[in-house]
Amino acid sequence: MSILCKISNVEGKLNENSFPPGFLFGTATSAHQIEGAWNLNGKGENLWDRFTHTYPERILDGSNGDTACDSYHKYKEDVAIMKEMGIQFYRFSLSWSRILPAGFSYKINPDGIRYYNDLINALLENNIIPMITLFHWDMPQTLQDLGGFSNELIVNWFEEYVKVAFEHFGDRVKLWITFNEPITICMYGYGRDTLAPAYNSSGISDYLCGHNLLKAHASAYHLYKNKYESKQKGKIGITLVSHWFESSSTFQTDLQAAQRKREFVFDWFAKPIFHPNGDYPEIMKKRIAFRSEAEGFTQSRLPQFSREEIEYIKGTYDYLGLNHYTTLMTSDAEEDAISDPSFDKDARVKSYYNPEWPSAASPWLKVVPWGFRKLLNYISNRYKDVPIFITENGFSDHEGLNDQERIDYYEQYLSALLDAIHEDGVNVKGYAAWSLLDNFEWKDGYVHRFGLVHVNFTDPERPRTKKASAQYYTEILRLRRLPKKKSFQIDSNFIW
Repeated sequence: MSILCKISNVEGKLNENSFPPGFLFGTATSAHQIEGAWNLNGKGENLWDRFTHTYPERILDGSNGDTACDSYHKYKEDVAIMKEMGIQFYRFSLSWSRILPAGFSYKINPDGIRYYNDLINALLENNIIPMITLFHWDMPQTLQDLGGFSNELIVNWFEEYVKVAFEHFGDRVKLWITFNEPITICMYGYGRDTLAPAYNSSGISDYLCGHNLLKAHASAYHLYKNKYESKQKGKIGITLVSHWFESSSTFQTDLQAAQRKREFVFDWFAKPIFHPNGDYPEIMKKRIAFRSEAEGFTQSRLPQFSREEIEYIKGTYDYLGLNHYTTLMTSDAEEDAISDPSFDKDARVKSYYNPEWPSAASPWLKVVPWGFRKLLNYISNRYKDVPIFITENGFSDHEGLNDQERIDYYEQYLSALLDAIHEDGVNVKGYAAWSLLDNFEWKDGYVHRFGLVHVNFTDPERPRTKKASAQYYTEILRLRRLPKKKSFQIDSNFIW
């Protein structure tokens, strides 16, 4: 019987084990969501600047990231908060357009280099390890105007950019991530119109985006390994995101549908990199080729890798970054009538939430901790004990400070993580809570809050206040296990 079948769907006793020696605790943010200073000191426009300024009605509260948390000016306060909490590593991203305002490396912005050097140095001075994400969704608008990830030249453009980052920051940065959530970029920005650049070309642009992104990732990895690793001694990986997809029944058709969904969502990007055979999942190649032919295309809408490209991409990792929040139920769907192409028709799976699951403020986020353990086991079994950093996991609410529901979420998900480590032997190296700060949550603006620390966005000074969950997380880091149940309240004096 598979380990997945042994994991109960019913919540049980919290895991009382300690986190392993060397296990790292951190927190995470991204540049566009917290920095602000969108047009100051030489920074160029990115696609989210353009999108929110052009279509404010497409953001839940009509807001933008022009000022956000103003971490461009207040990064020292953010570092001080992390030090006070005992944070061991900070996952943040670089703004490509703050470093290269025109997108290309012929023009480097000195202030962008200064800002990130100052942040990195402040972290190290406070014994906090910097983990840098090179791309977290904020493409320079100049490059987006040329097609962004739908243009195969993005491979060269990205390599130019990361070379600048490695040369200016790599002497102190030992943990790199190439991309954050490729499927979110490609499915929701290129395949749909949910996120910028909102191409809304499902079944075509999403696959083209993914194809070029995977090659760009491999190019950055090989550049680091060939030119920088011997001196800088760092590690480099990629962050993928996935729900857990649970079958709605034990019928073979539903079990196959759940697995098909996992392969279309997670393995789309995981298999080319982490599997010894490389390439896309066979079910993706088969299904998309079948639908493409029926729709009248002369070749599959899923681009093909050459044998040389498969070899070039596979094995391009030191570790896997994993973002996970929730679970979906799945069942088999009937074959759609042949019409316009789409990712959903290719996958042919029905997905839904169990109405009994507790919900966060974000409608898509249900509290299902056993799905976290199942996903970790799936990855470990399929990809041969790959080292994993949990690079995002968190809970959304509205503007509250005594956030007990967030505490409950972390307690249950970290218990499931301990189950995966101690009972199942999954190789998890660290965990980053999303997010350090309430921030600009893309299309949700400032309506849904994920922060351990509250930010008052109505005050020009953007004061920070630790929430009850920050106190709880601090206690976990101090004890290196889950605390005994007690009340965690806000510290009314802890305002920065």
